[in-house]
Amino acid sequence: MIARLLTACLFLVAMVLPVQAAGPVLTIVLAGVERTIDRDALLARSDVVTVDIPNDVSYGRPMRYRAVPLASLIAADQFPKDAVLEGIASDGFAALLPPELCLRTADSGSVAFLAVEPPDQPWPPLPGKEVSAGPFYLVWVRPEASGVRSEQWPYQLARFASTDSPLKRWPQLAVDAALPPDSPIRAGQTAFVTQCMACHTLNGAGSANVGPDLNRPMNPTEYLTPSGLAKLIRDPRAVRSWPNQQMPGFDVGMLSDGDLERVIAYLTHMAGRKTP
Repeated sequence: MIARLLTACLFLVAMVLPVQAAGPVLTIVLAGVERTIDRDALLARSDVVTVDIPNDVSYGRPMRYRAVPLASLIAADQFPKDAVLEGIASDGFAALLPPELCLRTADSGSVAFLAVEPPDQPWPPLPGKEVSAGPFYLVWVRPEASGVRSEQWPYQLARFASTDSPLKRWPQLAVDAALPPDSPIRAGQTAFVTQCMACHTLNGAGSANVGPDLNRPMNPTEYLTPSGLAKLIRDPRAVRSWPNQQMPGFDVGMLSDGDLERVIAYLTHMAGRKTP
């Protein structure tokens, strides 16, 4: 009887005591197998290191982080063949990351790290925002060595997932099969997938939901001149501005003049390839 009363009292105490809030959690899905890792577990890993980023893409200045090598979290023997890694942020941003970049560990090229924001040393707010890049942020050591793009630095990460390659997953992105292999339109498709699909969809294809679809109901090449569209991509606020505008500008360091022309060529081509 006493034991039953004691158990009941302990249950009531547990019900009225405040529940300690759990820390942020990152979800990782590889080949359909899902697991979650919380912030404290990541910071306690034996392979956590300090990384210095001389020119952080998101902050625009040098930054230092406590971080785990991305290759340690998605080992090669876990990563599905012919898949890409999708990094999905809490705001709907979705970066597509090729495995040859994600799984690199050598000092001769770019290496990806998952930066983890410590609870006792929060990162500063992002420029023009009230929030930081945390709690999880994908950063790159020597990004220039392997051609890492600006949109391959997703911050406020919530989830990593292996997926089919973009064209297999979304056939409506494909250009006319009759185009030659060296067509600038095909090169524009590649640049579009990496740089634009992090925020936009096209013909309904894509995981992001930050910006509008770029082919339905109208393609931007149908209502903007080529020079106007180029200016919009380089500096959106130089063309139009409104409260809560989210689209960043892409300078030549993020998107070369050649790639910009190729992206516009791809969009122009896709204006004639709308899907229902």
